[in-house]
Amino acid sequence: MTDRPLKISGLDQIEERFDAFLIDQFGVLRDGSGPYPGAVETLVRLKQAGKTIIILSNSGKRSAENDRRLAALGFDPQSWDWFLTSGEVAWCILQSEIRQVSSAVPRTCLLISRDGDTSPLDGLDLVRTERGEEADFILLAASEGDVHPLSFYEALLTPAARRGIPCLCTNPDKIMLTRNGTAFGAGRIAELYEELGGTVRWIGKPFPDIYAAARDFLGSTLPEKICCIGDSIEHDIAGAADAGLKSILVTTGILEAASDAQRQALFAGHGATPDFILPSFRWSDR
Repeated sequence: MTDRPLKISGLDQIEERFDAFLIDQFGVLRDGSGPYPGAVETLVRLKQAGKTIIILSNSGKRSAENDRRLAALGFDPQSWDWFLTSGEVAWCILQSEIRQVSSAVPRTCLLISRDGDTSPLDGLDLVRTERGEEADFILLAASEGDVHPLSFYEALLTPAARRGIPCLCTNPDKIMLTRNGTAFGAGRIAELYEELGGTVRWIGKPFPDIYAAARDFLGSTLPEKICCIGDSIEHDIAGAADAGLKSILVTTGILEAASDAQRQALFAGHGATPDFILPSFRWSDR
């Protein structure tokens, strides 16, 4: 961690220092509507430079779902090696737990997702419920904070919290980007569940499980040769610091309107300072 990050104008200035990049999706490559200007081409340039690219996302959806979605937005699927999501990590954890515990009666899961998405549970021997009163555990994969107020989730989750039902949050982002701006994310709903007295296991940035999966994929790549790129100090920059990796903060995404002083305050508040600051995910300023 540096005391003050180095400001760069393009990835061409530092790409030779690193062998692998862990790149956030929302706020770096795209917003709630589509790709940021130049992001598609920059990702291709980085891959052409011989780098291993992992898109590292706090998405409750599994990896394949995100692969398809990013390609549909115009990104070249050959420009990344793996799309690793917190949803994929959580699915693998649940699959392992189910295999280890033999039971004639499948556990009942309250799935909180977006747009009717069931992919976080597909292929798992679980029974889904839409009632907190019936759940054995909660899988919190996404927020519809642009559709429902927080009080909607409070009413849904209070019966489960009273029963001491555990929650697995697979998207720790507290703010999400939508077509109409920002809204509260799944991480805020998980915080609410803790406020109600429930217990939460967090999967995704800045927590270690997702970085362990990425490091396993990268094999013998040295940590000083791995750079994380993100727009969130709390998730991307702090997660990189805790994992012993270098980082770049882009000033698009959730902190687009923040001043230098506000960013410095966040660096101090989260105990994490990026190594570099980049105006946007771009190859150069030319």
